[in-house]
Amino acid sequence: MRPTSEAELSEIIRSAGPVQIRGGGTRQIGRSTAAVLQTAGLSGVELYEPGALTLVAKAGTPVAEVQALLATERQRLAFEVPDLRRLLARDGVSTLGGVVAANASGPRRVQVGACRDALLGVRFVDGLGCVVKNGGRVMKNVTGYDLVKLMAGSHGSLGVLTEVSFKVQAIAEAEITLTADLPLAEGLAALRKALGSPYDISGAAWAAGRAMIRLEGMAGSVAYRAGQLRAFLGFHEAAADWAALRDVTAFADKPGAVWRLSLKPTEAARIVEHLGLEAICDWGGGLIWLLDPTGAADVRGAVAGIGHATLMRPLPGMAAVPVFPPEPAAVAALTAGLRAKFDPRGIFNPGMMA
Repeated sequence: MRPTSEAELSEIIRSAGPVQIRGGGTRQIGRSTAAVLQTAGLSGVELYEPGALTLVAKAGTPVAEVQALLATERQRLAFEVPDLRRLLARDGVSTLGGVVAANASGPRRVQVGACRDALLGVRFVDGLGCVVKNGGRVMKNVTGYDLVKLMAGSHGSLGVLTEVSFKVQAIAEAEITLTADLPLAEGLAALRKALGSPYDISGAAWAAGRAMIRLEGMAGSVAYRAGQLRAFLGFHEAAADWAALRDVTAFADKPGAVWRLSLKPTEAARIVEHLGLEAICDWGGGLIWLLDPTGAADVRGAVAGIGHATLMRPLPGMAAVPVFPPEPAAVAALTAGLRAKFDPRGIFNPGMMA
């Protein structure tokens, strides 16, 4: 099923049984055996106002198409969309709706927030085939329930996105990366110091024994902030591949299960050292990617009570391991209530979030 209009999508959902919602198929995780409903046919930029820093596009619009359009005006999606195709061994074309459904966000999240923070409005079709609109096409819109942020990160469990509106950002005039070769605990401590400073960090990561800090903005400001941080931390200026870090390419060609951890940055070093697995740490330690060669590590047990672990790339023998972390009882009750409201027939991505 590949509708080409919102009206056609509504009609399909009214009569459909269980469906697996798919944009470009590049970042979907979880398990679902339902019939595939593709949104890539709902494509096209509907409004772009560079002066107002706003863009509205249909949910199936390729991310690459949007990025190319924004680049003509030296603008970008501020939250730095990850491309996980190589890591997850996927082909296809990443779509805006898929990015929103996964709340996919890169290293710049420490400065500008996640994908959901750049969203201004959404349109989607619920489980009864009704079109729902929330938010708007301007930055000041605070009326009603904030379904915009609810849809971001819902992985298609509440509705099928048809249109998304974003605030965008000017491309920085200058960029500098400061680095230092440091062991994990010392490196993450330095990153936390940098993030706690007044120098407006746009990236803070550790990988392969190297701590990295990124600064972006006007050339004079970047140079000043870099000088202050060099004196403050003892780092030096060096090249760094932030796209490779964003896309976790270091794990792409290595065998093993890949986990994505979200937890307090102050807990990151302890957890990684306890598990003894190869790690890539982003967001100052708030985001950790782990490579488990055998799939036997008790990752969920290690983060119980302090964070969340999502199984992004399971090994063949891990079919019984839930992809998404189990929810506490109170959260599970809220989740069930939301799904009952937006998808009363339970047709969207059945079993995927289990």
